[in-house]
Amino acid sequence: MSKLPSTERLLLGPGPSPMAPRVMQALGAPMLSHLDPDFLPIMDDVRLRLQGLYRADQKAFTIAISGTGTSGMEAAVANAVAEGTRVVVVVTGYFGDRLAQMCSRYGAKVRRVEVEWGRACDPQRLRDELVAESADIVAFVHAETSTGVRNPVQELAAVAREQGAMTIVDMVTSLGGHEVALEEWGIDIAYSCTQKCIGAPSGLSPIAVSGPTRAQIMASGQKNNSRSFYLDFNLLEDYWINRKYHHTMSASLIYALHEALLMIDEEGLEARWARHKSNHLALAAGLEAIGLGLLPPESERLWTLNAVKIPKGINEAAVRQMLLQTFNIEIGAGLGPLAGKVWRVGLMGAGSKPYSVVVLLGALEAALLAQGYQESTAGAGTAAAMVILASMPDTT
Repeated sequence: MSKLPSTERLLLGPGPSPMAPRVMQALGAPMLSHLDPDFLPIMDDVRLRLQGLYRADQKAFTIAISGTGTSGMEAAVANAVAEGTRVVVVVTGYFGDRLAQMCSRYGAKVRRVEVEWGRACDPQRLRDELVAESADIVAFVHAETSTGVRNPVQELAAVAREQGAMTIVDMVTSLGGHEVALEEWGIDIAYSCTQKCIGAPSGLSPIAVSGPTRAQIMASGQKNNSRSFYLDFNLLEDYWINRKYHHTMSASLIYALHEALLMIDEEGLEARWARHKSNHLALAAGLEAIGLGLLPPESERLWTLNAVKIPKGINEAAVRQMLLQTFNIEIGAGLGPLAGKVWRVGLMGAGSKPYSVVVLLGALEAALLAQGYQESTAGAGTAAAMVILASMPDTT
């Protein structure tokens, strides 16, 4: 008979991220029905706090969809894309490719702007594509989890807007860890997940639709026309706002998300972004001291997900196995063409802290040493990280 796990991993992969004790405790609050009068005010507060987290306009439609980040992706596509919709998708990695596939499944005429994995998209490339042939929608990923790349969302959204296209943006690995400003940047639809920078369990996908875009979707004939019943914005709005039954929302997941959002508000968005940045910089310095590099150029890197290039001669799977079995640390493997070429190290939510950086660097040095790696002096990584951390404001 299998037993529940009793040892807590240090989750430093691409997700899920560690959860704060407060969030864990929230999961154990008494169960309520999805339409219980004591549960509905919590849902309303979640909607309000998500609006602030996305920095969306006052009329934006913000909810948490039951499902992981992929459900948010599909909801965005299902409600905005119809048969024959012209969609340009910027593909900078695995999840940009998934977004393109999703649009195709919903009948869109998809044109892909292919970018080298490990690089961000130059806004001029998108402009050239849209000038050559216009599009109804431009879709792209803010934080590409497969490559550690941060795309210039504000600039890409401006290009799409000047060409009259709606925008769909994947913020799965950026919301709560990087600056996000839907209203200021003119983004129409954005979706994320709860188990990364927000620091809650997996199972919910926060999504935001700007006020004008919500009205446009309804006026353009999409009302009651989504191919997905489960993800139809109109039906979800009836549940979240008009209190009509649609599906059985998990009260426990909403409790945990609510607590995580409270913690974000208590910390403050700018302080939270600064914390993620400083821990990323410390990790990058430590990796450099060990002789390891990150895949994207410095100006295009995520703070939340670090794609670490694997040295020649190193068995990447053996390193991950030793980290897991000996040090109880999880990191991720590469995806697609980057399989076997990078490790994916997440510093997100409660996991983005100096402790995570220092412990990981020490364990990684030991795992590399076990394979005969001799490109650094023992302790060089942690020492370099501590220098950076000591120079940063206290963001713990």
